Amino acid sequence: MPKAKGKSRRHKYSYNLNRKRLYRSARRRAAPRIACSHIRHAWDPHKSVAQNLAEMGLAEDPNKAVPIPKKLLGVEEESDRQQPGKKLVRKPYVVNEMELEASLPEKKSNTLSRDLIDYVRYMIQNHGENYKVHSGARSTQSDSLLDLPISRMKTANPLCPGSCFAVS
Repeated sequence: MPKAKGKSRRHKYSYNLNRKRLYRSARRRAAPRIACSHIRHAWDPHKSVAQNLAEMGLAEDPNKAVPIPKKLLGVEEESDRQQPGKKLVRKPYVVNEMELEASLPEKKSNTLSRDLIDYVRYMIQNHGENYKVHSGARSTQSDSLLDLPISRMKTANPLCPGSCFAVS
């Protein structure tokens, strides 16, 4: 196979580059991005994953955090019930912020878009339950609304306060 063009030249060392900064930025780019902003801001890059999560009061391994009792597994073993030492949580604000964010109500995403709702209101206002007219209308709402005279268009409708497609 032929060699790639331009690979045979001599590589010169560039003294103008800051190699330390290049190395750091490459490491930062290669590290995975933590999606949770609360954890990301409290993360210490000089510590291990287990140490960071323990300081925040989070579990690294759910099997160790909430172990299954031996009774449920069918093994009858009498062992000393020693409580493992509680770890010191140095950053409790992370868990508090995450709990606060989780307690906020979710935005309902199972509704239709605002434009589609307004278009359906417009069609029902003008044509009622006549579905043949609805299906005969053009596929895009902007084309069918442009057919109306400008004098009939209003900006507000007392029946549908949120709609912008009202006809007088």
